[in-house]
Amino acid sequence: MLKRRGTWIIIALALLLTGGGAAVMKKRQGAAQAAMPAAAPAPAALEFLPQDVAQAKRRDLRQILPLSGSLRAVNQASVKARVGGEVREVLVREGEPVKAGQVLVKMDATEYQARLDQARGALRAAEGQLDIAVKARDNNRTLMEKGFISKNAFENSASQFDIARANVASARGALDVAQKSLGDTVIKAPIGGIVSSRSVQPGEKVSPDNKLLDVVDLRQMELEAAVPAADILNVSLGQEVQLRIEGLAQPLPGKVARISPATQAGSRSILIYIQVDNPDGALRVGMFADARLTLARKAGVLTVPQSAVQSDAGSNYLYAIENGKLARKPVTLGARGDDGDGPAVEIASGLEDGATVVRTNLGNLQSGAPVRFARIGGQQREAAAPAAKAGAAQPQ
Repeated sequence: MLKRRGTWIIIALALLLTGGGAAVMKKRQGAAQAAMPAAAPAPAALEFLPQDVAQAKRRDLRQILPLSGSLRAVNQASVKARVGGEVREVLVREGEPVKAGQVLVKMDATEYQARLDQARGALRAAEGQLDIAVKARDNNRTLMEKGFISKNAFENSASQFDIARANVASARGALDVAQKSLGDTVIKAPIGGIVSSRSVQPGEKVSPDNKLLDVVDLRQMELEAAVPAADILNVSLGQEVQLRIEGLAQPLPGKVARISPATQAGSRSILIYIQVDNPDGALRVGMFADARLTLARKAGVLTVPQSAVQSDAGSNYLYAIENGKLARKPVTLGARGDDGDGPAVEIASGLEDGATVVRTNLGNLQSGAPVRFARIGGQQREAAAPAAKAGAAQPQ
């Protein structure tokens, strides 16, 4: 009996030892697993909007000189009074079109008509005196030849003839002046165009050279712009210019028509004049314009936006998207300018034609990070400002 009880005691002790050992092993394994570092999660995908990226393409790259100024008409005229007097009629107002030679203003012509009549009378009187002098000279010549009068008497009549002839010429000149003065009371348009200002009203008295109206021809406009002296050697007649004018959605082409031969006092800049056609009359005098003068052009070069290129320790690089991931691409740059979509730079090497590049560094971009584009309902999402979710990426 005692022997059997001892056997059971031994079995119970063995079971206790076995269970305790297993518990100890489990505790040690749990501690070991807790001590192991957690596995690094997969990097979050960077989310881009379509406007956050651009495509490298071969385009014409233009080196641009930015300019600005106000438009003015190539042909414009101030209509002024040629004679003094009272204004009777003003036949046009601001904004009305006029043709060259069209009557614009009529002045009181009473006094000038009287002067013309007086000049005509003076001419007739002078011509009568000339007729008398001619007959006297001819008669005295005959008498002198027959010996009835002296040579001095004949020469005296010849002198009277010369004086009478001069008086006729003077009277004719006075008549011409009177006729012109009378004609100047009717004021005509010197050029065709549009009346831009009117400075006189009927009933006012004006003096010679007083301005009455301004007429501008809007068919051809020009921009007067100042070019720094350091850049003027790169400017030449006929160079292409692109103008963006306030109020117009589309840019207009122009060309350099004139270059001033002297610098401006104080600023040391040189004025150039850019001509732009205005066939539909949309442009107006005084409109502000931004001009982009093409100094040089390179055709068919690989370009990306200037904002896409970053610098690090003197080396240039950008981020491209390859196989759905970001790739840092060291690049060699060429010329800078405008490729038609804005400021751009030539990529001489390091990037393939058609590559998709990140337009600007939107955060801590990391090479190898996965990329996706934001979409809602199958359509590209629009946003007020580009915002790549680059905060989830770890800095390099």
